[in-house]
Amino acid sequence: MGLAVAATALALAAPVVATATAGQADAAADPTSVLKFTSAERKDALAYWTPARMKAVGRSVDLGPTGPKAKPWQGPRLKTVGRLFFVNASGADTWCTATAVKSANRSAVMTAAHCVRRGSSPMNTNIEMVFAPGYKDGKAPYGTYAVRQAVTPRAWETDSTDDMATLVVDPDKATGKKLTDAVGARAVAFNRPVGGTVSALGYSATRPQRGESLLRCVGTAKKEHGTQAIPCDLSGGASGGPWFADFNATTGRGTLISVNSALDSLQPTKMYGEVFGNLAKKVYDRAQNA
Repeated sequence: MGLAVAATALALAAPVVATATAGQADAAADPTSVLKFTSAERKDALAYWTPARMKAVGRSVDLGPTGPKAKPWQGPRLKTVGRLFFVNASGADTWCTATAVKSANRSAVMTAAHCVRRGSSPMNTNIEMVFAPGYKDGKAPYGTYAVRQAVTPRAWETDSTDDMATLVVDPDKATGKKLTDAVGARAVAFNRPVGGTVSALGYSATRPQRGESLLRCVGTAKKEHGTQAIPCDLSGGASGGPWFADFNATTGRGTLISVNSALDSLQPTKMYGEVFGNLAKKVYDRAQNA
């Protein structure tokens, strides 16, 4: 099951349709799919997600008590990790988790594909998407960034596989700064062997946090069902949150190797994440060069 949270529907809007490539043959050959938002849509998204609305969406969801595996993050503020707010294809206000990553355009964010669109349903895409890095307790101290493009594997759009995405965000409206100039960026590793200690983080909708602050699981990654898994009971809202290898809890730095994708049950004991291979690299490259 996916992890995105569906909260109270506060706005209804028509779905955004991904821009088509030139010709069906080209589309079939392209392993990536790009969803674009117009300048007007991005302006509307920034206006839509007021601090009050961001706070309200968390209060509308309660997925049970936090833990015992997930613990409140007590280290330094992770400026690169934030909440990704959007209106889903059903018209409900909701959120995921996302991470600013190193990129050529200094504007790339990685998350889960199901935070962008429904799997196997090309027309059902999310709208009003903004990224709030370092979000905590109702505050977005490093600005709010409208999503300009969202790149997913075409396999997610058609077959619900390869649940990862890379977003491209506008500069912050208030400061004019590009995302990673303002908050820094985490490196991403592709084709890395599965294994070792992983820290997974996310804005879970469990209580008492209910999306207002980060939670963290720590575990050893193991191959399972073509993906990788760690012991973890983060829940809805943690979707797209980073899996960091070589994570330094003192500095908050690590290398991104996957993102939160799915749980093993409604009372979770495992979190699953894709193994970032060549397809994930193509998705990332398409976004970082946009």
